[in-house]
Amino acid sequence: MDLNQIKIDYTNKINKTENSADLELIRIELLGRNGKINKLFSEIKTAENPKEYGANLNLLKNDLENLIKSKNFAPVTRNLKLVTHNSQFSLPKIGHLHPITITERQLNEVFAKLGFSIYNSPEIVTSEYNFKRLNVPENHPAMDMQDTLYIQEPNYLLRTQTSTIESYLLQNESKNLPIRAAFPGSVYRNEKVNRSNHFVFHQYQAVVVDKGITMKDLIGTMDLMFKTLYGPKVIVRYRCKYYPEVEPGVGPDMQCFNCQGTGCTLCKYAGWIEMGGAGMIHPKVLTMAGIDPTIYSGFAFGMGLDRWTMVQKNITDIRTLMGGNLAYKPNEL
Repeated sequence: MDLNQIKIDYTNKINKTENSADLELIRIELLGRNGKINKLFSEIKTAENPKEYGANLNLLKNDLENLIKSKNFAPVTRNLKLVTHNSQFSLPKIGHLHPITITERQLNEVFAKLGFSIYNSPEIVTSEYNFKRLNVPENHPAMDMQDTLYIQEPNYLLRTQTSTIESYLLQNESKNLPIRAAFPGSVYRNEKVNRSNHFVFHQYQAVVVDKGITMKDLIGTMDLMFKTLYGPKVIVRYRCKYYPEVEPGVGPDMQCFNCQGTGCTLCKYAGWIEMGGAGMIHPKVLTMAGIDPTIYSGFAFGMGLDRWTMVQKNITDIRTLMGGNLAYKPNEL
């Protein structure tokens, strides 16, 4: 199947649409459950080069999704008149956003004000973008079944980190520098579920690539993020840590909100809660994306949205976020 021809054909179709109804029909035809893209994904095994074909198909899906989203039509308005006859009723005010969604939108607002774009990518990815392009060494333990949930080993898997989105972003935008992007997303790992860990969780990633970016820019951005969400008195520390995709790497910890640093089961008696990982993007990662590290530098950080939400809402068990018993009043969120 010629993916380039599909892109040309559907780009023309989308550009020619004149209303939101026609655009939705194209979206369903292309991206729906039984749409053309899903059918193409089912044919990956029969492709001559499945790995390359899958990567190109993901790029095609992203490009067409973004093109559809970019088409904005004014809502159709009609002169309608609502007539009621002896009706006396009131609807109860029920339902509210999930706490993680609220935290995600708060972070989106912070980064939008800083000039960041909000980016996304598929949750099923190739091992190349999840590991290799993030400088993860071959045969690293993270690539084992013990940590990674494979769809088709060893090529296709559920992404284990939002850094995977960074891999796609750096490649797609390598000719459109500078980059300032943030992206929330679900990630998946073969983890044992307990009070502080889950096999499905959420992260929030931010990436900046430009000339002259330093660690000072990274720390300043993260400090602003912490203070915006938790107030000016929040206590945060930064420890040197190793992550393959960054050099140097740092890990931001927040003083435990449950015990105020004295030690409890939530923070495993450390007094601190690890909130994510960060650092300066490794030159190898930039090079693999087609970016010259002698001219450009950048930083990236990924934060655990679940833990950020737990701190905000004083939730002491991450399993609460995945259950159906989020007994909060809307005005409490």
